[in-house]
This record gives sequence, C-alpha cells and structure tokens, in this order.
Amino acid sequence: MKRPIKSGKLYNGGFSLNVLTEDELYEIHLGTLEILKNTGVYVESREAREIFSGGGATINEKDNVVTFPPYLVEDVIRWAPDTYHAYGRIPESDVALEANRVTFTNFGEGIMFVDPYTGEHRETTKKDVEMAARIIDYLPHVETYERCMLSHDKHHSVQALHNAEASLTNTTKHHWLGPVDRYQCGKIIEICSAIAGGNDKFRERPFLTFVTCPISPLKLSSHHCEIIIEAARNGMGVNCIGMAMSGGSSPIHIAGTLVQQNAELLASLVLSQLVKKGAPFMYASSTCPLDLKQGTASVGSPETGIINAAVARLARYYSLPCFAAGG
Repeated sequence: MKRPIKSGKLYNGGFSLNVLTEDELYEIHLGTLEILKNTGVYVESREAREIFSGGGATINEKDNVVTFPPYLVEDVIRWAPDTYHAYGRIPESDVALEANRVTFTNFGEGIMFVDPYTGEHRETTKKDVEMAARIIDYLPHVETYERCMLSHDKHHSVQALHNAEASLTNTTKHHWLGPVDRYQCGKIIEICSAIAGGNDKFRERPFLTFVTCPISPLKLSSHHCEIIIEAARNGMGVNCIGMAMSGGSSPIHIAGTLVQQNAELLASLVLSQLVKKGAPFMYASSTCPLDLKQGTASVGSPETGIINAAVARLARYYSLPCFAAGG
C-alpha cells in the first residue's frame, strides 16, 4: 500500500500552511459543540432521527431538529479510524490516507466541457466519463479517482450507475462516487461485488467510496442520511464533503463558516458511527466564498485555499483523514 510523503512535519526544510493555532482549533471545536447542543441540525430522514435518538441525541419531532450532547460528539470522534485505506481494484493501486500525508485526486463533477476533437462546448456523456477515467488511471501522481464528468446521455434516475460502470471498468484506482440516492447505492454495491467476486470480498477491500454532502445551513437531507447509512452497513467508507458558501449559506467571515461546516460534518460523523462503530469516514470540504457581485461560487479565490487549509488542520485536530479542495 502506498504511503505518500507527509506535509507540515517539523523538518529542517519544506513548507506548511498552518492557518490555525491549537487554541483557535479548540475555540472552533467549542463553538461547534455549542451549535450542536443548542441549535441542532435539521434531519429530514425519519430513519436517521431514530438512529440519533437511540444513540443519545434529542429529537424535536415537531420540526425534525436533532440536538447532540457534547459527550456523544466527542465519543464518536474517537471511534472513527484515523487511517483511511483507499483500496484499488489491484493491490498496486492501494493508498493509505492518514495524518498529514498528501495525495491527489481529480476534481469532479464536470457537466460541460470543450470537446478536444471538435472544439464544441457541450454536455458530457458516458463515453467522456470512460475516456476521462483512462486519463486519470494513467497519471502516476493522481493516486485516486473521482468521477470527472456526468453521463448526460443517460436518464437522471440511473446516471450514477452509468458513471460507476464507466469509471470502474476504466481505472484500477480507488473511486470516489456520489450515488445520489439509496436505490443507486444498492445497485452500485452489486456492481462492485460482482467485480470483486462476491460481497464478502468487496467488504474486505472496498475499492469505491460513496460521496455525499450535507446542505448548508445545518441540514442533513434524506438522501445524505441514506447514503451514510448504506455505506456503514455495507462495510464501506463515506466521503462527507461540506459545501457551505461563505456569505451565502454560511457566515461571511471564515471562522463562522468553519464552525457551521464543522457542525454539519460532525453531525454526519455521528450518524455514521451510530450505524457502525469504527466505520471509515472522510472529513472533507469544498467550501468557498460566494461572489456577491456575480452570485457564483468563487472556487478559485484565495479564501478557498485558506478555508480548506483550515479544514485540513481541523481534520488533523480530530485525527480524521481529510479530503479538501485545492482551489
């Protein structure tokens, strides 16, 4: 299994971007616990609310808001593994994600692109997904694969299945994939089990991780909850990506955005660990500021890099593997 070089270590040389001190991390943690205890998170799924209730959280059935005692949140942080084994379809593609080891994956999900043969700016197709997966599979310094594009030529109710089939047959690298809903979760697990030679073998070496996102501010949708539950029950990890938009769906100042997003991710972590203690969990972020003039996500802004450097520090503070946008 590959264990890439580390960043931010106390060597004589090198570069690190430690944007938060230990005291500041602790303050963000305390602010997060206060939100989870007093404000809570709106949880759309009845099944998830029942799981939370069984684990010690308090449910307001009138408005479906769940509040969390601090001890529960801090307990589940300790339950989650600090190393994430990103298995490939072959052992040579395995990668260990841990502490501050640095690996790279491609960005997803491109819905439009410039056709390299015709120059046309068009929607992406399943064939494009296949070709993109082959390119990523060839690049040695991109250690894992995230679905690059969307199969627009397939019906939206099964697009995730086609994305999975196109990707899994064209790369040996670990795959990050958004399954969209519970139905497609089950079908994708069937595909992976067939590739692995049985469900037991896939559980031993899960080469695909489900990707899902909470909704800011402070909402866990039904689909989000179902994906977390299905992943934990089937021995898979989940890559939970916070996508708050500073100045839009979260406070305009970075500290407030970090606290809010942290609450959304830790609430998702609680659900994962209550379904299966020790289930693999990626603490992830693609958060960026809102461009107030254009009304768009400013993914390439300097603040995006600052936010996600802070997210990496928070993940390390919790001893959780991290997945963050590079800007």
